[in-house]
Amino acid sequence: MNDTPSIDSSSPSAAASARPGAVPITVAYGDGIGPEIMEASLRVLLAGGADIAPETISIGEQVYLAGNTAGIEPSAWDSLRRTRVFYKAPITTPQGGGFKSLNVTVRKSLGLYSNIRPCRSYAPYVATRHSGMDLVIIRENEEDLYAGIEHRQTDDVYQCLKLISRPGCEKINRYAFAYARAYGRKKVTCFTKDNIMKLTDGLFHKVFREVAEEYPEIENEHWIIDIGAAKLADTPEAFDVLVMPNLYGDVLSDVAAQIAGSVGLAPSANIGEHCAMFEAIHGSAPRRAGQNVANPSGLLLAGVMMLVHIGQPEAAERVHNAWLKTIEDGIHTYDIFKPGISKVQVSTSGFADAIIERLGQKPAKLDPVTYSGSGEAFPVPTASPRKPAKKVLVGIDVFVQSTTPVDDLAVKMKSGISGAYDLAMITNRGVKVWPQGLPETFCTDHWRCRYLARPDQPFTLEDTLTLLQGLNRAGVDFVKTELLFTFDGEPGYSLGQGQ
Repeated sequence: MNDTPSIDSSSPSAAASARPGAVPITVAYGDGIGPEIMEASLRVLLAGGADIAPETISIGEQVYLAGNTAGIEPSAWDSLRRTRVFYKAPITTPQGGGFKSLNVTVRKSLGLYSNIRPCRSYAPYVATRHSGMDLVIIRENEEDLYAGIEHRQTDDVYQCLKLISRPGCEKINRYAFAYARAYGRKKVTCFTKDNIMKLTDGLFHKVFREVAEEYPEIENEHWIIDIGAAKLADTPEAFDVLVMPNLYGDVLSDVAAQIAGSVGLAPSANIGEHCAMFEAIHGSAPRRAGQNVANPSGLLLAGVMMLVHIGQPEAAERVHNAWLKTIEDGIHTYDIFKPGISKVQVSTSGFADAIIERLGQKPAKLDPVTYSGSGEAFPVPTASPRKPAKKVLVGIDVFVQSTTPVDDLAVKMKSGISGAYDLAMITNRGVKVWPQGLPETFCTDHWRCRYLARPDQPFTLEDTLTLLQGLNRAGVDFVKTELLFTFDGEPGYSLGQGQ
């Protein structure tokens, strides 16, 4: 099936593009089930009163296979810059190396720093153990391990850099609280692992606390990610809005969607200062392509989020309530069809027809939605300017590949010293093994050797160069260095035992 089906002049999409004053949006039909669920979703949105003018671009598998490793044609960026709204169906990334994640490329290239994923249960019409679940996960979208900066440093050891910035932390935490206020939510919860990653996750938690002080009417709390995830799985009703760094949010938003009933029902919005992208969270399901059986709900509800974002809350409300009424009436696609609960199993297009028939109606048992006067009325938050800290170089970590015993390695590492600094410690995978290490500690061939200036003595870049030259002469196989700084007197590096 073509990944960007043509739209003839009689289609609703073409009609929308002809209406003067319609809001232009960039649309990608994607791969696999993408074309079917996009056509169904657009048909419902337009029937519900969405005043949009779609511009179709080509992305996904065919673009990848044509030699573009990013999966998006250069001309597509012009449409995205012009419309600033991207409505995207799922795509297929070809098997094998060399192909970049299109989602990551779009999110980072356009600065879509905030990922919003509502997770709500629809019991008893969609099976779930948590009938009262109604939460929103707001995930930082650009940083963390998703920078994708990885290296192999030795025979044994590989590295992935976790990058967290203060502006990134501030923007996403501000977005979470602004979202909670705009949508009448009562509590924002932060998940991190700052008992271990005291600088990176510690910064995220610190900024969360700072921003929370500006929203005294909204309850705030923090959980360590492991116990927080356990509580989310067991008692999701305890949460309202959750905010967290990229990787945790990626994992837990899928978990939460499945707990609520089905990943296939979950929408997603990606918001930045210059653009916004709306999509389902599920994949392209190529095995179901062309069968007219896929559930379009995730993409349709992402379209509802899009309508709120572009200032069309009445249409969003009309479509969402009609969707809820359809679910409540037991009109279900195969993926959520349950005998005894569901009444009619319908196709992709049949489901869209059922929603359109119910436009103007509201659910009787499920809670209806109201968007008028709420939602994306708040400006997309930005980071505040900050005065630079006083940065002082105090040492260097030298990472070494070696299979010699640590005491012998220490002698060799000391041989490069030629200034007012000392070898303070050696660690292996973060565990201190010199001085006074334990013989039971398992060690790989990757060592961190820390040099620190003596008290009240300066440490300079010249010292680092002289040290490395000395280590080179001694035959040390160093693979990486990290300069150690203090910022306004506070260490800007993790402290080892005794440091």
